[in-house]
Amino acid sequence: MNTELIIRSNSSDIDFALLKQGRLIELHKDKNDNEFAVGDIFLASVKKTLGSLNASFVNVGHKKDAFLHYHDLGPQFSSLNKFVKSLRSGKKIDYTLKNFSFEQDIDKGGKIDDVIKSKQNILVQVVKEPISTKGPRISSEISIAGRYLVLVPFSNRISVSQKIEDRKEKERLKRLVKSIKPNGFGVILRTVAKDIKVADLDRDLQNSLERWKTLCKQIANQHSKIPVKVLSEMNRGSSILRDIFNDSFTKILCDDKDLVAELKDYLERIAPNKVSIVKHYNATVPIFEKLNIERQIKTAFGQTVSMKKGAYLVIEHTEALHVIDVNSGNRSNKNSSQADTALEVNLIAAAEIARQLQLRDMGGIIVVDFIDMRAAEHRNKLFEFFKAEMKSSRTKHKILPLSKFGLMQITRQRVRQERVITTREPNPNKNGVVEAPIVLIEKIENDLDRLISHPKYNGLVLNVHPFIAAYLQKGFPSIQQKWFLKNKKWIKILPRDAYQYLNYRFYDKKGKALR
Repeated sequence: MNTELIIRSNSSDIDFALLKQGRLIELHKDKNDNEFAVGDIFLASVKKTLGSLNASFVNVGHKKDAFLHYHDLGPQFSSLNKFVKSLRSGKKIDYTLKNFSFEQDIDKGGKIDDVIKSKQNILVQVVKEPISTKGPRISSEISIAGRYLVLVPFSNRISVSQKIEDRKEKERLKRLVKSIKPNGFGVILRTVAKDIKVADLDRDLQNSLERWKTLCKQIANQHSKIPVKVLSEMNRGSSILRDIFNDSFTKILCDDKDLVAELKDYLERIAPNKVSIVKHYNATVPIFEKLNIERQIKTAFGQTVSMKKGAYLVIEHTEALHVIDVNSGNRSNKNSSQADTALEVNLIAAAEIARQLQLRDMGGIIVVDFIDMRAAEHRNKLFEFFKAEMKSSRTKHKILPLSKFGLMQITRQRVRQERVITTREPNPNKNGVVEAPIVLIEKIENDLDRLISHPKYNGLVLNVHPFIAAYLQKGFPSIQQKWFLKNKKWIKILPRDAYQYLNYRFYDKKGKALR
């Protein structure tokens, strides 16, 4: 199955669209001003501890204090805290932890007041980004993610992803890591480590150790006011490749030269034979428009999502949970029984729901109201099918079998804001009747007369909503052809799915926006 990563960049953020067989399955946004991404590590200050919650609120620089529970301190918190104090005191210390004297692990059932105090400086890592009115969720169990493994300082434990089910392969990976990892560091082997050679594991381990050393140097040289970020998660493009890149990738297309160079550098380290699939997109048509991604976004993020054979989903978000209703619509099948038709629609819906959960990054509690099925065999088949569809999801989740009322309950880990895209557009007419496109033409023509007579005229490209574009180009002579006869200059018209009905913009031939 061909996988493509399409990247659109602008001044404020970067959008990443992941396609399989041309179909949009994931959409991510990386904001350039995002100071609290999952994986970022901060030297922070404890604001206050709450014994009733066995947790503390920590100042990491966000407008809302971060939440740190006792169980998120990690067993080796005392060792980490001692190491950080030694670094900040200016003592010469070995970053490899070879000669470091470890402290006793903290009590699993202990109290937070016995371990940390108000105004204490501690090292923490963001595990959940700020969502809604809540600040970041943090942990003091520091980890550094690589391509094939995750490095965990102050631990000697080696564990393997549960998604690697082959026992012999698990034992092989554990033996390899045990032979190369330094003392004082634990390792979690990721799913993509399956069948990987020791040389690749060692290279990834060394890269993670270098990041750990960079973190230590930052702490040792840190003299600015706390809180302060001491290590950033790699940019979103590289982190996506780190987490999902495999041999199925056939194309990585990006409209930003600098980002293309970064992606090539990263692929050179993890998959040198795939560097050639990274290409720079420099056409005048916006990249998401050219590859039909904008249209897929419009159809996938609405409250109602159409599916094959007339069926559709209705997706609603309440304060407490997400609710998804499955409807057969005008689906009919004269050759099958009602029970078979219900099963067929439910299986189609299950595949689309698995895609929607990943696409929108929906988290928390999700309740799905499937079409009622009386046969236990059909209910079990749907449950197993849905579990198989969710197997590729990288986000932790749990699925319960259908209840007596035909409801399926799902919990899905939430670490980032849900991806919400408004697909409804305001009606240009208050009375509920959409004005004819001619209402907009006079305004467009006024701008056209001004721009086309400019002494530095360098060609014009008009970007408009597809309905307006169709109106301008229909008939003979069309409005577009009349403009040519009047001005003796051809005006290119580019339909834009991303535009609202009354939006338009002129560009020159080089893609520069004109006012």
